[in-house]
Amino acid sequence: MKILAVSGSLQAKSKNLALLSKAASFAPHGVEFVLFDGLRDLPYFNLDIEVVAAPEAVLRWRQALADSDAVFIASPEYGFSLPGVLKNAIDWVIGSGELEGKVVAITAAVPGPERGRRGLQALRDTLSAVRAVIVGGEPIPIGSEFEGQIANLLRDLIHTTTGTPPSVDSRVQ
Repeated sequence: MKILAVSGSLQAKSKNLALLSKAASFAPHGVEFVLFDGLRDLPYFNLDIEVVAAPEAVLRWRQALADSDAVFIASPEYGFSLPGVLKNAIDWVIGSGELEGKVVAITAAVPGPERGRRGLQALRDTLSAVRAVIVGGEPIPIGSEFEGQIANLLRDLIHTTTGTPPSVDSRVQ
């Protein structure tokens, strides 16, 4: 199984990137967790530039999605919404279909439980355009339960993708 990890932040020391790194460390044997770091390379969505050929960055993004069984997105909230770079990336695959019907875990690393909800709702709304199957959707506050919540979200993503229910014993407490 292959999970494509995507951070909605372009910051090198993003808390959401750290969340994805932690999730990768929890990936069980047989699960490949691959970070996609090409959102910054995508041009602004414009179908006119695809008339001749899709840009190389768009092709890499589409191929990474096509090659994955599931997607794990950790994204900050910017201005009560999702980051423009993430919205742009999703726009590039709405018509081409690589994200259509995929199982997608969404979350945000946040300083407190009251933060990040509007951004995640905007992300959920955007992913509804491709009929993504959403797993999670709650922000994960940085604190004592941070790692356990990441591990549980990863397990839920794996079990939803494979169609097997997680056992209570397999969940991190």
